[in-house]
Amino acid sequence: MENLALIESFSEFKDDKFIDRVTLMAILEDVFRNALKKKFGSDENFDIIINPDKGDLEIWRNRIVVEDGMVEEPNEEISLTEARKIEPDFEVGEDVSEEVKLLDLGRRSILSLRQNLISRIHEHDNTTIYKQFKDLEGEIYTAEVHHIRHKAVILLDDEGNEIILPKDRQISSDFFRKGDNVRGVIESVELKGSKPSIILSRTSPKFLEQLFFQEIPEVFDGLITIKKAVRIPGEKAKVAVDSYDDRIDPVGACVGMKGSRIHGIVRELGNENIDVINHTNNQQLLITRALSPARISIVKIDEEKKTAQVYLKPEEVSKAIGRGGHNIRLAGQLTGYEIDVFREGVEEDVEITEFSDEIDSWIIKEFQKIGLDTARSILELDASDLVKRTDLEEETINEVLKILKAEFEE
Repeated sequence: MENLALIESFSEFKDDKFIDRVTLMAILEDVFRNALKKKFGSDENFDIIINPDKGDLEIWRNRIVVEDGMVEEPNEEISLTEARKIEPDFEVGEDVSEEVKLLDLGRRSILSLRQNLISRIHEHDNTTIYKQFKDLEGEIYTAEVHHIRHKAVILLDDEGNEIILPKDRQISSDFFRKGDNVRGVIESVELKGSKPSIILSRTSPKFLEQLFFQEIPEVFDGLITIKKAVRIPGEKAKVAVDSYDDRIDPVGACVGMKGSRIHGIVRELGNENIDVINHTNNQQLLITRALSPARISIVKIDEEKKTAQVYLKPEEVSKAIGRGGHNIRLAGQLTGYEIDVFREGVEEDVEITEFSDEIDSWIIKEFQKIGLDTARSILELDASDLVKRTDLEEETINEVLKILKAEFEE
């Protein structure tokens, strides 16, 4: 048959995993009708019969027989002489159905038709993939490493769908080889042109939450609720959990004996340190728990400003702040309060911002990042410790310490 190229097109797509028979037939008919419109000016008097299972089709043009010399619309009318070439007993006024061979459309039209068909099928596939993954946003997904680039890892799932794991969505300790299986959450799905862009994330707090759903049966069953999860990916995380059943200890159930239940999650996240705390509507108690392992003496809350002043013994300060300021930063994110740390028994202190005429603002911000907002909070730490916790040079830190000491020596 002369429609061999189109037959091959049917064979390519009739078993396509994303398209059903009815949709395929609708796309095929639409493509052919567009070709007929271009060739004949109208497709209204054409019948198209498609059998996608066999890769076969028939096109029939319906016209009315008119007297010779009376044809005004060649696409809708046929002269008696021409009609009798098809069937010798046709009479004026009768309907004639004549099969249109694909070769009649012209070679260029056939090539264009095939390209349109492929384009429409791919467009349908991409739309289906987009909808499929859009429904999976926020869910854990596993795919295999196909290609490693400088700014992203390209993954393929079992269906051959391309999934992107950008560098900034990877945990700092992540190391992948081709063929590795990678887990993350579908963070976003967008259509770029007609192609879906599927972004996987391993740094999203949602990934941590979904791992709890997978690994902790009580969370999966709804007996324990995750109220909020916050992370510094690969470093530290805090998860507030609650249970409406007084018989269930939500923290104990999530952590397990000697950390047995949470160990798999920690390992998946590159040994991320995970604090699990009991959620409470008592904001003072929630802040106290969020700053664990530090032991808090007093918490003063300003609900309007969403700030909290936390007082504790000097030896507890470093625990509250944590390495690199991670503990206090996550506690603030978990509770929704801006937390300031104050030392018990220290009467005289000065806000670090008061020294802005002597210390550059960017240096002050470096101290504030790790929860050091006052002069004494900085002076209570060794210069070597401050070098480790901040991005400041030792010479800069020594100069700051000299300025702050002078304030209390006067």
